[in-house]
Amino acid sequence: MPESSAVVRPEPMNSASYTAASRLQAAGLRRATALFAEAAEAVPLPQSPRPIVIADYGAATGHNSLVPVGAAIAVLRKRTRPEHSILVTHTDVPDNDFSELFRTLSDDPDTYLKKDKASFASAVGRSFYGQIVPSNSVNLAWSAWSTQWLSRTPTPIPDHLLVAHSRDGEVRAAYERQAARDWHEFVAFRGRELSPGGRLVVMTMAIDEDGDFGYRPLLDAIAETLAELVERRVLTDDESTAMSIPIAGRRARDFLSPFAPSGTFEKLSVQHLEVFHGDDRFWAQYRTDKKANEFGAKWAAFLRGTAFPTLAATLPADRRSGFVGQLSTGVAQRLAAAPAEVRIPLAAVVIEKQRRPHP
Repeated sequence: MPESSAVVRPEPMNSASYTAASRLQAAGLRRATALFAEAAEAVPLPQSPRPIVIADYGAATGHNSLVPVGAAIAVLRKRTRPEHSILVTHTDVPDNDFSELFRTLSDDPDTYLKKDKASFASAVGRSFYGQIVPSNSVNLAWSAWSTQWLSRTPTPIPDHLLVAHSRDGEVRAAYERQAARDWHEFVAFRGRELSPGGRLVVMTMAIDEDGDFGYRPLLDAIAETLAELVERRVLTDDESTAMSIPIAGRRARDFLSPFAPSGTFEKLSVQHLEVFHGDDRFWAQYRTDKKANEFGAKWAAFLRGTAFPTLAATLPADRRSGFVGQLSTGVAQRLAAAPAEVRIPLAAVVIEKQRRPHP
C-alpha cells in the first residue's frame, strides 16, 4: 500500500479554543495525577545544586500539565529544601504554539511558577518519538493525551475518519504496526532519558476490554456533517474521503508489548497499568441543566481544537478556516439535536527505570 507523508500531533488552529477544549481532556486526569504524585514520593532525587528534572512530553498549551506537575512539586517539596531547584521541561513538536504555552505558565491560576519560587520552566520543540533531553537526566516524567497521535500516517483510511472504526483489515493492520512501533520508540527513548529510579506516568487513549475505542456520537456527527458539506459542494467527494485522524487507541496488552517476554525493556519495567473510562463532563453538565445547545457547542469546541485542524490540513490553506467553521457549526447542531454520553476509554501507565545497585 502507498504510504503518506509523516504527520505530527496537530497544533490547534485557534489556541484559545484549544485551551478551553482541553478542560474536557481533564477526563481521567485526577487518577493519573494521583499516580504522578505517588511517583514523586518514590523517585531518587539528585543532591543540590543539581536540579530535580521533570519532563512533560506533549505539552500543547500546558493546561493538562499544570495540575499534575504542581501536585508532584508539592510532594517533592516535602522531600527537599525550599531552595532546591526544580526544572520542568515541556516538550512538543516544533509547530506547537509555545507562545501560548508560556502564557499559560505565566498567567494561569494553577501555574506552578507562582506557587514555588525555586521551580523553573523550559521548552523543547522536538518530537518525543526521538530523544529530546540528555540521557539519565530526567527524574520524573509526565505525558497526557499525546501518545495516541502517530508519528506518521501509514496509509489512507478509505471508509472512516478513524482506523478504529474501519472495516478494512489491511488498513487496520498497517495502523496497528505503526502504533506498536511508535509506542516502542516512545518508551525506548524515555529509557535513555530517565535517570536510574526515575518514573514516567502516561495517560492516553485506549481500547477497552470490549474492543471499543469510544467517541461514537462525535464521529457520527462529524461524518454526517462532512456528507452535508459534500452535498452543498463545500467539499468534493475526494476531499472528504482523504480526511482522517491519525490516532490509535491501544489495548492493555499493546502497552506491555515492548517489555515482553522478560518484563523489562531499556532498563524499564511497568509498575502500573489500567484501562478505565474517563468522565464525559459535558454530558454530566447537560444532565443537570438540560442545555442541549451548550452540550453541542462544548463538544464542537473540543473537536475544533483537537481534531478539525487535522482534517482541514488536507485542504488548501485559504479554505481551511471556512471549512473548520462550517464543520464546527454542523457538528454542534447535530450533537445538540440528539445529546448522548460519550465513552472515553483511557489508559494510565506507570513505568520505572531500574535503580543503580547499592555499592
